[in-house]
Amino acid sequence: MKYIDLRSDTVSHPTPEMREAMAYAEVGDDVYGDDPTVNALEATAAEMFGKEAALFVASGTMGNLCSVLAHCGRGDEMILGKQAHIFRYEAGGAAAYGGIQPNTLEVERDGTMSLDAIRGAIRQDNIHFPVTKLVCLENTHGGAGGAPVPASYIAQVADIARANGLKLHIDGARIFNAATALNTTVDVLCAEADSVSVCLSKGLCAPVGSVVVGDREFIRRAHRIRKSVGGGMRQAGILAAAGLIALKEMSKRLGEDHANARALAEALAAIPYVHVDMEAVKTNMLFFWLSADAPVDALTLSDVLKDRYNILLRPYVAADRSFRVVTHYWFRPEHVALVANAVRETLSVGSPEMAGD
Repeated sequence: MKYIDLRSDTVSHPTPEMREAMAYAEVGDDVYGDDPTVNALEATAAEMFGKEAALFVASGTMGNLCSVLAHCGRGDEMILGKQAHIFRYEAGGAAAYGGIQPNTLEVERDGTMSLDAIRGAIRQDNIHFPVTKLVCLENTHGGAGGAPVPASYIAQVADIARANGLKLHIDGARIFNAATALNTTVDVLCAEADSVSVCLSKGLCAPVGSVVVGDREFIRRAHRIRKSVGGGMRQAGILAAAGLIALKEMSKRLGEDHANARALAEALAAIPYVHVDMEAVKTNMLFFWLSADAPVDALTLSDVLKDRYNILLRPYVAADRSFRVVTHYWFRPEHVALVANAVRETLSVGSPEMAGD
């Protein structure tokens, strides 16, 4: 059964071109450094981001973990947002495997943290304190509704980091979405960052993988850490072949996903009982809430959409009746009306039991 799946852009599957490239990829043993397709992917990523080197990793979580561990030692501290993916959704890996303490700050609606708060979070040289080593940003910021963070802000954070001997890492899982929304390029957007992790398997449609970019010494350290956490892959060129298409081709079309998100947001906002945060729709994410007097709750709406309309839409926080919707390559313009009409019909009659089904 084919579903319209809006749970995340992680559900995007490879394009036919990717599948063909994977089938015929030239491969070698990447642990020995002789997989030509992996080498090509890493070289392409480094060039696109204006960095010296890159490293192919199995996932965005692995990319962030390798980056944080390459920048920090045990007992060191990193500054990041309370709503950051690294802090919320990566199983405490930096603490579990690196003994790194997070110092979390509030994230604003635009995906930024207060510059004064960052300055205030940097530890003084005192034997009672952990040593601050790293600032982490996220772009786009998933915890802020997919907000794109501009280069001007990143440069200000980088200035603070450099003035205090710190490094700056960007969790760039959706960095190409940010560049698209800001009408810039990733090398400009990430010019001031010491490292960036880039997901290939969200809006870019590759089946697996991320790349980490930075200078050669950083990548050397990250490479060793990748090995230690089980990330040494052999004939990984089969995966890297899809990653090359993701970087070279799929990164250019993300504006379509943003337009579809905006169109769907506008359609949903016109439905009774539905409230959409239109101001936050900047990229491929939108959030909506059901009013307290809606005839169904969030879980029921989700169940009806799945069972009756083949639409997958998962409550973001069921208790407050909210949903996160994420568009991607496989959500097309013609799906906008289908989803909006299904939501409208469900809210007009309620659950199947209420409708007498």
